[in-house]
Amino acid sequence: MSDPTIAITAADPGSGHITPPGPPPKANPPPKANPPPKECGAEGDILAVRGLRKTLGEGASRQTIIDGLTLSVRTGEFLSLVGPSGCGKTTLLMCLAGLYGADDGSVHFERQRVTAPPRGVSVVFQDYSRSLLPWKNNLENVLFGMWRTAMSEAQRREKAVELLHTVGLRGYEKHFPWQVSGGMQQRVAIARGLGAQSRLLLLDEPLAAVDAQTRAELQDLLLDLARRFNQTCLLVTHDVDEAVYMADRIIVLSRRPTRVVTDLAVPLPKPRDQLGTREDRTYLDLRHEVITLIRSMRQAA
Repeated sequence: MSDPTIAITAADPGSGHITPPGPPPKANPPPKANPPPKECGAEGDILAVRGLRKTLGEGASRQTIIDGLTLSVRTGEFLSLVGPSGCGKTTLLMCLAGLYGADDGSVHFERQRVTAPPRGVSVVFQDYSRSLLPWKNNLENVLFGMWRTAMSEAQRREKAVELLHTVGLRGYEKHFPWQVSGGMQQRVAIARGLGAQSRLLLLDEPLAAVDAQTRAELQDLLLDLARRFNQTCLLVTHDVDEAVYMADRIIVLSRRPTRVVTDLAVPLPKPRDQLGTREDRTYLDLRHEVITLIRSMRQAA
């Protein structure tokens, strides 16, 4: 009687023997995907800038603002950019946002080359009085930033109200920007940036025009919102104390034409505290190092 556990696959008529099946043929491995080009950044980078060059002006007044600048921003980190006054920080931010085109080099957001303002990037400007629309109330200003989101009108309105409450403006939805304080206007601008479903928030000295107490409150609010909404943030600031307090990493830029001078990790524990963090020895050492670098560039001018 034949063994039922052996499958019959072939018979040799000369021998009368049955040949058991051999091992199955090996499948061809799938082709390897081509790795992304280096200018797109490393794995985990949300933003990659490679050899960026930007000039502004025409004819004899043409100036090179940025020359060969390279940096990366990791997903989820809070990065501060500091440097001497007039070195080109805002120009760099406009290139990252796709509002200025690069003369040379490249900017990649989520591994896609930036040639126009990309979805997923929002900018909060320094001058909130000019970035908010005065003929729209606070709720309408937030809704204006949400026009490209894939939500229904009702969903947008619900989300906009929620964001205004999150930034501390419950009860001010129907007020116009000119009816509230400067700090409250900047809260509207921050809510609008978040409402656009951004994954990268570019902050162009957003707290420079508010008083010291409001500035401290908004610093803590931004850090809390970055954590709650999973935001990657890039902050341009002239305030070294603010740069150190808020950042996971600080990039110091040179005088114009600007390049990266140094890249400093900020190993301060979170959550940050306006008293405890600013008295920490690490905070003080980093503050001293950054101020010394910027001062040395000013003296060399």
